[in-house]
Amino acid sequence: MDRRAFLGLSAAAVAALGSGGAGAFEDAPRADPTLALADLLETGYVIPEIGKRYAAMLRQKAAAGAYKDIADPAELGQRLTADLLAVSSDRHLRVVPAAMLGPNDGPKPPAGTAAPQPTAPAPRAPTGPQPPRRAVIEDAGWVAKDVAYIRFTGFPDDADVAAASDRFMREHATAKAVIIDCRYNGGGGVAQMNAILPYLFAKPAVLVQMEMVESIAKARGNPFAEDAFMRPASGAAPGIVRTEHYVVPKADETRLFGAKVFYLTSARTASAAEHLALAFKHTGRATLVGETTAGANHFGGFERIGGGLAVFLPVGRTIDPATGKDWEGTGIVPDVAVAPTLALQEALKRAGAIA
Repeated sequence: MDRRAFLGLSAAAVAALGSGGAGAFEDAPRADPTLALADLLETGYVIPEIGKRYAAMLRQKAAAGAYKDIADPAELGQRLTADLLAVSSDRHLRVVPAAMLGPNDGPKPPAGTAAPQPTAPAPRAPTGPQPPRRAVIEDAGWVAKDVAYIRFTGFPDDADVAAASDRFMREHATAKAVIIDCRYNGGGGVAQMNAILPYLFAKPAVLVQMEMVESIAKARGNPFAEDAFMRPASGAAPGIVRTEHYVVPKADETRLFGAKVFYLTSARTASAAEHLALAFKHTGRATLVGETTAGANHFGGFERIGGGLAVFLPVGRTIDPATGKDWEGTGIVPDVAVAPTLALQEALKRAGAIA
């Protein structure tokens, strides 16, 4: 399994082909996409009993000829997705035309994608969330005296964006408050988190844990093995592989260890952006401000299934180390519940920047 895929994209990001990394599994596609999909879900879905239910439904409908007259991949993908979600809801599971995927089997970026602009001016007064633009880092800078602000629209597997995130933290290390805005962040991976979080934690800490079925991890590879901030964790049920995401403080820059941190959320904060929300909530390092997140937990990657189709196959889940629970379908509740349009203003008030 490509390590870039392990958190994946929200359903909205997949549909919109937005920012964020999503890799592929590399099995050869089968001739019949419906039966290939059934096989994949039965053997590879994050919750095996639900995967078997998906597979049984697909095989039954295929045997009855439910899909034989649908020639258009987009229409067939929509039909298959609807049938799957009628069995059990999953905010990542989607069947899409393979033509939508880029060369690495992630979503093709929109034409004219802009390069990250980490030093672009931040808003000088509280503003409501804007529709997602194509830059991953839309705004970054001083939003008020001693208050640093950065807004992400995704968390791609991109070394340049991670470097820009690191540079932002170093250039704003004198801040007394940091606002991280992910109200319109559709997900991706952990590269930007790994760049930012070491500046904020004074002590090592476990952020979240991830679980996969052991047989799937053995067959498809461990997507966490190459990440310096991932390590095996104990306590998993038999047949489950557990990994924890952790943070180690930045030894050469400690000035932000005592800064206030605010994390802005909305119902469009999804997938990897929810991973970060849970990390902040579990550790208590940031105050979540906004509304409950999207509820897109299960991670995975795209796999081509033939017939001009591909599926985002969820193979694992992210859990709260304290409770063992994930947020699939429910989202993460903020510490301070306000309308997303008021989240930045509320954070600025709590940072002492405005009355």
